Amino acid sequence: MHEYVNWLRHASPYINAHRDRTFVVMLPGDGVAHPNFGNIVHDLVLLHSLGVRLVLVHGSRPQIEARLAQRGLTPRFHQDLRVTDAATLECVIDAVGQLRIAIEARLSMDMAASPMQGARLRVTGGNFVTARPIGVVEGVDYQHTGEVRRIDRKGINRQLDERSIVLLSSLGYSPTGEIFNLACEDVATRAAIDLEADKLLLFGAERGLLDEQGTLVRELRPQQIPAHLKRLGNSYQAELLDAAAQACRGGIKRSHIVSYAEDGALLNELFTREGGGTLVAQEQFEAVREASIADVGGLLELIRPLEEQGILVRRSREMLEREIEQFSIVEREGLIIACAALYPIPDSDWGELACLAVHPDYRHGQRGDVLMERIEKRARALGLKTLFVLTTRTAHWFQERGFKPSGVERLPAARASLYNFQRNSKVFEKGL
Repeated sequence: MHEYVNWLRHASPYINAHRDRTFVVMLPGDGVAHPNFGNIVHDLVLLHSLGVRLVLVHGSRPQIEARLAQRGLTPRFHQDLRVTDAATLECVIDAVGQLRIAIEARLSMDMAASPMQGARLRVTGGNFVTARPIGVVEGVDYQHTGEVRRIDRKGINRQLDERSIVLLSSLGYSPTGEIFNLACEDVATRAAIDLEADKLLLFGAERGLLDEQGTLVRELRPQQIPAHLKRLGNSYQAELLDAAAQACRGGIKRSHIVSYAEDGALLNELFTREGGGTLVAQEQFEAVREASIADVGGLLELIRPLEEQGILVRRSREMLEREIEQFSIVEREGLIIACAALYPIPDSDWGELACLAVHPDYRHGQRGDVLMERIEKRARALGLKTLFVLTTRTAHWFQERGFKPSGVERLPAARASLYNFQRNSKVFEKGL
């Protein structure tokens, strides 16, 4: 019970931040067919109930493959794109139509004692996607395979304003009345860009982007993507990452890749600081900056456990308020996860590096080094020549970063007179 209450409290800033925002969600056909699909629907309904404007784009690749196999037709691809002839198009229309009905039925549930009781959702769709043929590439005629030409932004926004969930498929229509088979990733990306969505959410089989060791890559900047695309080759992970990259280039600030196989992956990604998938963001996920008076509460939360352990000297709120301009902080999603302070010593060219602290959950990201560099830069700008630190527990850490053992007798008189012999802190100094 306590864990649930804590989760809800920590989620409340995100609930407020997501209200009235537009999210485009791409769910491939594999995700619709997965046993976890019912849970995904429940999570989407929860987002809708919290005021999120939802556009759901669904794929249908495995369902199309199944229908082709039933009819004894051989799939044709060129450059990883399906060649859609007349017979294949019939299979595509059949698969998309049945999937759409199945999704609408699931979103229409209103059973007692179920997560969807009382939801009363309205799901809408239509000819919101205008398409054009890809044509002939390298001598191969793609026939009824197309690409997105235009998204009906006004029409979709009108439905979202009416609190409807907009459902888009991998079919598009031309002004001449033709039907084209589209890549659902293309539809989702273009919809997000044209709607100026706040987020693009992409479902895949994996938790997100995995590195060479199979470890989740939690955050990415757009400029880091090309190296990963080269490594991933023609995998589906590469398709999702490329869609996120296109969205970023189109102005979408944040795209998320999450797993359709993991129960609650979407909620974990959207309502916790750590998330559970891969975030592709234009802006810095963390910010290093100077502290302000508004940060005092967050600083107290960060340093209080370390003070209780005797690692840091106790500081009252009043003291922090007086000395707040001395602090630099690392902020992550509104949470202060690291801090350090610089105290210039009067009548000397010495400065004290103090109160260097990193939240226990974030101690493996070199944030201490980032703050130390910032403090050293500030010290040089003030004309200081020597930086010193008093520590009881982290002597080796400072020595590894160029600090040398010193003594109280080396400190400027103004600081030496305040030395606490009860704490018996070790003194280290570093020339700037």
